Amino acid sequence: MCGIIGYAGQTGDTLDVLLDGLEGLEYRGYDSAGVALSNGDLSVCKREGELYHLQEAVDGALNGPVGIGHTRWSTHGRPSDENAHPHTDCSDDVAVVHNGIIENYSELRAELADRGHEFDSDTDTEVVPHLIEEHLAEDATFEEAFRSAVGRLEGSYALAAVSDDSEAILATRRDSPLVVGVGDDAAYLASDVPAFLDYTDRVVYLEDGEFARLESGSWTVSDAEGKLLDKSISRVEWDAEETAKSGYDHYMLKEIHEQPRALRKCLRGRVDELTGSVDVEALEGLNPDSVQFVACGTSYHAALFGARTLREAGVPAQAFLASEYAVAPPPVPDDTLVVGITQSGETADTLSALREAQRRGVRTLAMTNVVGSTAARECDDALFIRAGPEIGVAATKTFSSQVVACNLLASSLAERGDAREVVQALRDLPGQVQELLDSSRAEAVAERFLDSEGYFFIGRDYNHPVSLESALKMKEITYKHAEGFAAGELKHGPLALVTSETPVFAIVTGDDETTAKTVGNVKEVEARDAPVVAVTDGASEVERYADEVLTIPETHPRIAPVLANVQLQLVAYYVAKKLGRSIDKPRNLAKSVTVE
Repeated sequence: MCGIIGYAGQTGDTLDVLLDGLEGLEYRGYDSAGVALSNGDLSVCKREGELYHLQEAVDGALNGPVGIGHTRWSTHGRPSDENAHPHTDCSDDVAVVHNGIIENYSELRAELADRGHEFDSDTDTEVVPHLIEEHLAEDATFEEAFRSAVGRLEGSYALAAVSDDSEAILATRRDSPLVVGVGDDAAYLASDVPAFLDYTDRVVYLEDGEFARLESGSWTVSDAEGKLLDKSISRVEWDAEETAKSGYDHYMLKEIHEQPRALRKCLRGRVDELTGSVDVEALEGLNPDSVQFVACGTSYHAALFGARTLREAGVPAQAFLASEYAVAPPPVPDDTLVVGITQSGETADTLSALREAQRRGVRTLAMTNVVGSTAARECDDALFIRAGPEIGVAATKTFSSQVVACNLLASSLAERGDAREVVQALRDLPGQVQELLDSSRAEAVAERFLDSEGYFFIGRDYNHPVSLESALKMKEITYKHAEGFAAGELKHGPLALVTSETPVFAIVTGDDETTAKTVGNVKEVEARDAPVVAVTDGASEVERYADEVLTIPETHPRIAPVLANVQLQLVAYYVAKKLGRSIDKPRNLAKSVTVE
C-alpha cells in the first residue's frame, strides 16, 4: 500500500529524484512521507500529511550519492511525524523504509527494549534498523547486518536501507513488490515503476527472497545465501506521458476518457470479425471443466461478470472474494482453472488465493494489467488487459478492460452460437464508448442529485455487477452512502431505505423478460417517491418511469454493461468534483493493497 523510492547516482541529484519519485507514488495512497540521504552522515526528514509538507520542510542542502524515500499508509500507529518513514536506529546511523506488515514485531521490540534499545514510534518497521544496529555492533558489514536482520522477520515486507558509512542501498522483498530501475549512470529502486519512469524504462523485477544492492551506476541481485543471480532486464511499455494528467483536472477523468484506447489495445490482434473467433495466445490449450475466479474490490465485480458469462456458455464458474478464498477455500474439482483478477498483479489477498490454488495442484491464470507483476510471474498463464497505467485510486478503465478480457476468456473457452455477434460488438465498443463520452448528460444528473442522502444502484443479470461497481465508485470518491443490489433483491429489505432523498439508478438494457422485471422494480421505486435515473439503451419503456435518463448505444447484452458503467463512472466523478473531494487520492484508500 505504501510507496518506496531509492536512488544511487549523482550526489547533486538525489533529493530531486527522491521527491519526484514520491510524487509518482502519491496515487497509491498515503498519510505521511519522508526521505533519508547518506553522505558520510545520515540526513532524515519526514512529515505527516501531504507530500508538500515534506517538500516545505526538507533542507535543500541535503545531498549524498544514495537515498531512500517513502509514502506511508498507516497500519501500525496513527499518522504522525514520528510514525512516518524512514525509521532509524538508536544512533541514527541506519535508516529503513518498509511496505507490508512484520508479524513478529512485538516480540522483537520487547527483546530489543530489554537490551537497551529505545523506540520513537508505534510502528512495526522500527525494529528493523535496531536489529541492523545490533549486528553492526558485532563488526558485521552493512550487508551482513541487513541480511541477518531480515532473517529474523516474519510477515510481508519490501525493505530498503541506507547507512551513514556506505554508499549503497540494500533491499529485499517478501510478498510485497520491489523493482530495480536501470539507468546509464544511476540505479533506482521502487515499489512501482511510475516512481522512476521519468528517468528510465529498463527494469529488473525482484522475486521473494532476493536481495538487491544499488550503488552509483551499478546494481546486483543475489539470493538468500548471497549468490549473485543473472537477472534479465525488461523494458516497460508505458511512457512518462501516460502517467501525466495531460490537461485533465484529475487522473480519474483522464482515465475515464482513455477507455476507448484501452479497449482497442485489449482487443488488438485477439478477435477476428470474419470468423467470429477469439485467438489469445495465453489461453491456447486451456479447456477446463470448471473455472473459479478470485478477486477483490472492483476486480471482484469483473469476476462476477466473468463467472456469469462462462455459466451461460456452459462452463461451471464461480466468483469468490479472494480474502475469503484464501482462509476458507472451497472444494476444487479436478481440471479446474483458477483465475485471479488483479489490476496491479500485487494484491495480497488475490496472491494468497492463487497460491492456495497452486498448493492444490490446479492451473492458475492471472488476468492483470502489469507485465512482470507477481501474479503474472507466479501463475501458469497470464492474460494481460493492456489498459496502460492507471494512477487514480478508483479503478475505471481497468474495470472496462477486465470485463472485455472476461468476454475474451469466455469466447475462447466455450463455443457459442452468437460468437460472431459478440466479436462484432466488441469491435464496435471503443467507438461507442467515445460516442458516449462526447454526449453524456452525467454532469447534469450529478448536479440535480448532489445533496441526496444516499444513492442506490440496481441491475439484473449482466448488469448486476455494474450496480455493485457503480455503488463502489460513488462511495470511494464522494464519501456518500451508496449501495448496489440485484434489482430483484430491492424489495427484500433495502426498499425500507428508499425515500424521496435517495435516487435509484436503474440499469435497464434490452427488451426481454429480464428487462420487464427490472422495469417492474423501477415502478416499485417510483411508487415510493424515489427519483429514478434510468441508464438504458432505449429498447424498453423504462424512460416513462424515470426522472432522468442516461442513454447508451444498443449492443450485445454482454457488452452493454461496459457502456452503462462508463455513464455511472462519470456521475460519481462529477458528484465528487462538485463536493470538492480528493478524487484521485480518496481518504483511507490505497491503489495497490499489498497487505492482507
